[in-house]
Amino acid sequence: MMCHPPYKPPKFLQNGVAMTVYTALWGKRSWDINQYPEPLYHKKIFMGGQDVPIFGWVAIPENAHSTIVGTYGITGELETEWSLKLLGQKAYAQGYAVVLFDWRAHGKTAELSPTLTSDGLYEGEDFVRIAAAAAEMGCPKKFWFTGFSLGGQLALWGVKTAEDLLARNDEYLGLKNSDIAGGAVICPSLDSLRSLSYLVKRPFGKYLEAGIARNLKKLAWRIHDAHPGTIDPAAIERANSIWDFDKELVINQLGFDSVEAYYEASSALQILPQLAKPTLIVYAADDPLFHPAIIPDLEAACASNPVIDLLLTRYGGHVGYLSSKKCQRQAKDPDPWWAWNRVLQWLEQK
Repeated sequence: MMCHPPYKPPKFLQNGVAMTVYTALWGKRSWDINQYPEPLYHKKIFMGGQDVPIFGWVAIPENAHSTIVGTYGITGELETEWSLKLLGQKAYAQGYAVVLFDWRAHGKTAELSPTLTSDGLYEGEDFVRIAAAAAEMGCPKKFWFTGFSLGGQLALWGVKTAEDLLARNDEYLGLKNSDIAGGAVICPSLDSLRSLSYLVKRPFGKYLEAGIARNLKKLAWRIHDAHPGTIDPAAIERANSIWDFDKELVINQLGFDSVEAYYEASSALQILPQLAKPTLIVYAADDPLFHPAIIPDLEAACASNPVIDLLLTRYGGHVGYLSSKKCQRQAKDPDPWWAWNRVLQWLEQK
């Protein structure tokens, strides 16, 4: 288990909903307060699993020692995902090559392909293929997979898929098993079935779920317009919730007969015992998006797998983790972004 400074938020953010909302609003305006140099990103189209084109950014500093490959949560795109861009700036400044990408059906990737999401079932191979292509571009062959929220689930699948592909092959697209170092994720989605059922029964959850569903619908229309004839507009019209989005647009293409079966198959909680590479999971007990009943199962899974370090905190909200001034001083952090600072600290220890 890693040694880490304790997390303490400002007093007014000792509530998961407050932390989640405040960070989303404040972070959008203030995420680059430390003025880390903006990496000189090169735009790149990777070829993911099933030959799905994936749009990404690549930045390689001089004397880079390792490479971080990361993506974001359930909706978004690279241009606006400030938390991922923050990681890119901080990691680049510490000598990491950085590869950030729009995952399936998101951002510019959605313009390149009508392929919809699979919540990790195929995105895991995307991570590995992106790493292979990045290595050819000169990124150091010590790859760490990362993400937050649903992107954290994808990264965990990336760690598992890397082991599946490379353990039975001497090489895969020029990569060896040792080239994939492991993963580090913040507030990963672990059990969509339990969490979505929990979310829609709570006042804040209903509001948040409705907002995510609207963004998913916009995403579907964007794919429809970019790739005419690939998505039934009537199905998009019926997709008025996260559940309906997956029911109407996703599960049939993936071969599932129900949303329940899809969520059970893509759940990241079930794969934790199978991870064989060092993995950090940062998770807040007051995360308002995820069912609290998941926490004992998460603790048990991590306790039984020695490669996983679980950093479970009392506070933090959903991908919030703004630290108080006192917490910053104790941790010797340069900024209030406690979770990303712990991720980078953990990577240095590895």
